[in-house]
Amino acid sequence: MRLIVVLFALLAGIIPASAQPIPYHADPSAREILPNLAPVPAIRFLTTADFPPFNFRDAGGELIGFNIDLARRICTEVNVACTVQAWPWEQVSNALADNQGDALIAGLDMSAQNGAKFDFSSIYLALPGRFVTRAGDIAAFSTAALKGKTVSVRTGSRHEEFLKRYLPNVTIAGFPSEVEALAAVQNNQAEAFFGDAMRASFWLNENLSCCGFAGEPYFRPDLFGEGLSIAVPAGHDAVRQVIDWALIKLKNKGTLDELYLRWFPVGFY
Repeated sequence: MRLIVVLFALLAGIIPASAQPIPYHADPSAREILPNLAPVPAIRFLTTADFPPFNFRDAGGELIGFNIDLARRICTEVNVACTVQAWPWEQVSNALADNQGDALIAGLDMSAQNGAKFDFSSIYLALPGRFVTRAGDIAAFSTAALKGKTVSVRTGSRHEEFLKRYLPNVTIAGFPSEVEALAAVQNNQAEAFFGDAMRASFWLNENLSCCGFAGEPYFRPDLFGEGLSIAVPAGHDAVRQVIDWALIKLKNKGTLDELYLRWFPVGFY
């Protein structure tokens, strides 16, 4: 874990040519309505400190990451005071429900159970599925050409379900983890990997000479989840509307792309 933290801290200032901007996850032509900021003099963000590169502590103990930067940019955009406090994952949603914070930026699942207690902002980062192949196979890649070929995947994942549903003619090789499934491509045990693009990007960052993303990203909210959003206590519409408005402005100004390019050296879109 310490090595991962150091790695992301070093990469935070690097923007390689392989990265690309975030696509719009909402209608870019949607009308922007400036919310009434009077009821929101400050936003108390809650997060965790165990999920690099989103939220973690650097070697000096400072809380950093994509989510941390985003929370602070949201507050700056709407000109309100801002605090970011880290909690253990198993306690952070209860802390939000107990009014110990105004918003939770830590990848809380937008499940029906959580929806009964919290409202969610618009999506700020969708998490697509993607294929990974060896570098020499990227240019000629097509899903049609995978017929009869071996595709590695994490066993029991929604990405395995995707392959069974949409590509029944491929041979699926299941592995206990994404890392092992990706290594199967590197070791010529599979022609391609299919899985969570974000997690694959972390592996690719250390294996760029071997492999890369091939084809287009697949957005399937019913399988892969809707993506990342910010949770607020149910009914706290003023805070949610301020956050939504700030996210639109940050995307239109390029700030959201800037943060993404900073924290994800290998872009996954």
